[in-house]
Amino acid sequence: MKIIDSTLRPQFTSTFDVERIRAEFPILKLRIDDKPLVYLDNAASSQMPQPVIDRLVRYQTSQHANINRGVHYLSETATAEYEESRRKLQRFINAREDREVIFTSGTTDSINLVMHGYGRKFIGSGDEIILTTLEHHSNIVPWQMLAEEKGATIRVVPINDAGELLVDEYESLFTDRTKFVGVLHVSNALGTINPVKQMIAFAHARGVPVLVDGAQAAPHMNVDVQDLDCDFYAFSGHKMCGPTGIGILYGKAELLERMQPFKGGGDMILSVTFERTTYNSIPHKFEAGTPPIAPAVGLGAAVDYLSGIGMDAIAAYELQLLNYATEQMRDLPDVRIIGTAAAKTAVLSFEVKGVHPHDIGTLLNHEGVAVRTGHHCVQPVMLRLKVPATTRASFAFYNTMSEVDAFIAGIRTVQKIFT
Repeated sequence: MKIIDSTLRPQFTSTFDVERIRAEFPILKLRIDDKPLVYLDNAASSQMPQPVIDRLVRYQTSQHANINRGVHYLSETATAEYEESRRKLQRFINAREDREVIFTSGTTDSINLVMHGYGRKFIGSGDEIILTTLEHHSNIVPWQMLAEEKGATIRVVPINDAGELLVDEYESLFTDRTKFVGVLHVSNALGTINPVKQMIAFAHARGVPVLVDGAQAAPHMNVDVQDLDCDFYAFSGHKMCGPTGIGILYGKAELLERMQPFKGGGDMILSVTFERTTYNSIPHKFEAGTPPIAPAVGLGAAVDYLSGIGMDAIAAYELQLLNYATEQMRDLPDVRIIGTAAAKTAVLSFEVKGVHPHDIGTLLNHEGVAVRTGHHCVQPVMLRLKVPATTRASFAFYNTMSEVDAFIAGIRTVQKIFT
């Protein structure tokens, strides 16, 4: 077995103290089959640091009540904390106004909100929607549902063998019937970073709004929605050290004001009679019923935590992890990396000759290494690249060089068992 020389590992700046960061994540102390947990499934869901856990506990034990309209102390406190989290998210993505930040249950819910609120109102028969081959199912299926209902057409941007969008082909898809574009910022399966700013500018020059699926971007890089000039941006809390059940939809105020509500109920109204309902102002028009108050507070704490480390520092560290893991994997015989875009985040999908991805994932689990196997909810990508499934390792800022070494050693063990 090849021994990895630790002197070959890239050296990080002393300002990024990964061991101090790891100490704030209780779950990283777990052992699996008596081996230290190596958690490399961050694209599916990241782990939660102690400050976020503590904030959730403090909310639940000393601040919890239902929000809005209540005049007692706890209701007013919970309302204030909920709205403060909205302002934190506004600052995190540099939205122009806090009313442009809508709390949802996650990226999927955010995309469905746009489909129902904007798509069903403004897209009709014969209109065209542009998506990309790289899209997650959550940014395909809602638009298919809309196209079937309205008689619209979906046009798809192809990719090359490296998993990069063919931007010239994207531009050629526009016609006078193009009414909407949906594109992910970062591929969850391949790690490809798409040129979304360029794509948005091209669409806007033709009067076409753009939704960006930012589920895999917001946890790993600076996101500035004003700089991107996107019309909508969707992401999830549980992929960025926050709780499950909470997500964000950013939308430009002028578009949100024109949209119809996705869900009806309490808080999204100003007045209700059996003859007529008047809807509330944004963002409340899109937050019907009791919202995910505690998860919203937790997500606010999560963005505080990420901002304290610095998104640029996180991106730089994770890129070094990716580069180191990629170099080590290229030395492995009969291993092929799937997705070799020039611009990538910390996602490494691969296949091992003669070994099914599920077997790889199972055997790595016995080594304490947690990865994801399957089609990753991107079956069109798998079809285009002619692979039924891949094994995916996805890194976060709390992973280490030693964990990369353990991951590579685990793959060698898999190969030894199957040869």
